[in-house]
Amino acid sequence: MGAWDLLLAGLVILLGLCGVLLPGVPGSWLVWAGILWWALQDPRPVAWWVLVGSTVALLLSQVVRWTLPPRRPRADGTAGRVRAYAGAGSFLGFVLVPVLGAVPGFVAGIYASERIRLGGHGDAAAATRTAMRAGGWRLLTELFTCQLVTAAWLGAVFWG
Repeated sequence: MGAWDLLLAGLVILLGLCGVLLPGVPGSWLVWAGILWWALQDPRPVAWWVLVGSTVALLLSQVVRWTLPPRRPRADGTAGRVRAYAGAGSFLGFVLVPVLGAVPGFVAGIYASERIRLGGHGDAAAATRTAMRAGGWRLLTELFTCQLVTAAWLGAVFWG
């Protein structure tokens, strides 16, 4: 597989990771499409195993998301900022404390956003709990799965 093909597959995966945080963008499908494109261009067994594993993981993620309550976005227009902070916190947590840090990083990102907006700890903690109940778990499930799939892809590209 050429460097340009690998770069384009990586950009599609990155677009999918960002798309998870944007409403209406099929982020997990873009991540899967990037993995599929890479596996079709690089016919090694490790590429096919990553494709099969990512397909199973993303399908399980969708099943889990369907069992969680649906999103109820806020009416005050702060949902985009909260998603951005949560995504940044999840990414930092995933990198700083490999894999396991994504969940507390996501929640910490929501808390940081609410702390900036509301000012106090008690109000920010209550708003964080409300945001997690209002669809945060669904978003976290999809984002975490896409991060796992991306990490598996990066591992296969660099060490496979």
